[in-house]
Amino acid sequence: MFASGTGSNFKNIFQQINNKSEAEFYLFSNNPNCGAVDFAKSNHLFTHVFSKEELQNSNNCLAKLTSISPDIIVLAGFLLKIPQELVAVFPNKIINIHPALLPKFGGKGMYGKHVHQAVYDAKETVTGITIHYVNEHYDEGNIIAQFKVELNETDTPETIEQKVRKLETENYPEVIHQIVHTA
Repeated sequence: MFASGTGSNFKNIFQQINNKSEAEFYLFSNNPNCGAVDFAKSNHLFTHVFSKEELQNSNNCLAKLTSISPDIIVLAGFLLKIPQELVAVFPNKIINIHPALLPKFGGKGMYGKHVHQAVYDAKETVTGITIHYVNEHYDEGNIIAQFKVELNETDTPETIEQKVRKLETENYPEVIHQIVHTA
């Protein structure tokens, strides 16, 4: 998995999938101080920390991933764009979650609070999550699954975020589990 933030998605996926099957987890991160790295190290998981430049300009990450030969690569709160070289080597094996119903509210700069604010500003009555394959463009890969939640007039960007986070927690690990076990 690739993660660079607090690690909440990474932890949730690890805990839910680890309870269901014998999966091997590896963490790749561009942030040595993120919660996902701390969690991975405390659980004795392989952890590879790299810089943005390493990801974009070197074969280091690609070589490590190729040596592992993962069934899938999961982005769990990872904000950097995946280089075309990685996408080409792992076609339809890199998956991401987006906190809106794509194609709405996707693209560069549309992540986290930015998405929830845009949904709020657009006065949407429904939002949700999109789990999709990663391609060479932000948020344009083939959609695997979408899950929706109703919004009401009293919702704020913060309550929208809470509703979307609940969908992520409930659904992302299950979709990952299904993908791995049908591959």
